[in-house]
Amino acid sequence: MSVMRSMLLAASQNAWLRDRAGKYRFVRRTVSRFMPGESLDEALAAALILRGKKIGAMFTHLGENVKDQSEARQVVDHYIAALNQIQQHGLPAEISLKLTQLGLDLSPELCYENLQRILESGTKEATIWLDMESSAYTDATLALYERALRSGYNIGVCLQAYLRRTKDDLDRLLTLPASIRLVKGAYKEPPKLAFPRKQDVDESFFALAQEMLRAKAQGQCIRAAFGTHDLVLIRRISDFAANENVAKADLEVQMLYGIQREDQERLANEGWRSNVLIVYGTYWYAWFVRRLAERPANLWFILRNVFAG
Repeated sequence: MSVMRSMLLAASQNAWLRDRAGKYRFVRRTVSRFMPGESLDEALAAALILRGKKIGAMFTHLGENVKDQSEARQVVDHYIAALNQIQQHGLPAEISLKLTQLGLDLSPELCYENLQRILESGTKEATIWLDMESSAYTDATLALYERALRSGYNIGVCLQAYLRRTKDDLDRLLTLPASIRLVKGAYKEPPKLAFPRKQDVDESFFALAQEMLRAKAQGQCIRAAFGTHDLVLIRRISDFAANENVAKADLEVQMLYGIQREDQERLANEGWRSNVLIVYGTYWYAWFVRRLAERPANLWFILRNVFAG
């Protein structure tokens, strides 16, 4: 793991930095380029613009690790309201949530009951996505995901390419079949659990992507989505898909709001399925710094954008 990545991951957990970051204008200016605002209304407005560019959206209300049942209920109520707004606006949009927001630390059963409330409020066409958090939550997240999937809900889950276990997790999920979003991974994990070198993570990502696309072509993967801004990796995956005669609509690329905007539009115009993750809310600090740690080169990309205006 690079020194810069280690420093950023440590900073993402630093309460002193979290409490002070929002007080600096240049920090808020930087963050504003990568999230349209802190409110649901601002997220909906951004999704409306994306719809005009043939790009779908996913909403994430930032936050995690609620401390009591009332906090979890507030999160559930918020996501139900978001789903209602998405339906009222006729948006090609979905939601992606963390199970720790729904009370996973309090009780897996409570968490599942809260998840069910959200799933019952969605439509059959739209997928409810589960984010993957640190490795301590992987087993619990997959268990609740599989439970919901077997109950007939339209639900997807995120897998992290940097974890050594992910190949086995993917093989099991594809027997269900499942909807899967593959990302590189953004939490600090020990080398025994996660590949420490970027090159190894990239190769793991590409190998898993190939397996997902083959499964998609064979009807064993409902949705194959790839969350990355790595244009070299995206090209490798799209070239593989073309060589395997995978339909463009069956390959889904998901990027963050504000990053690689031209490429988001290019992919959509070329016929690939292009979606943008729109995050909003006041708890943006840890999320934002982890995104920088996921690919430390993004730090220089962001600084160039800030000073370019």
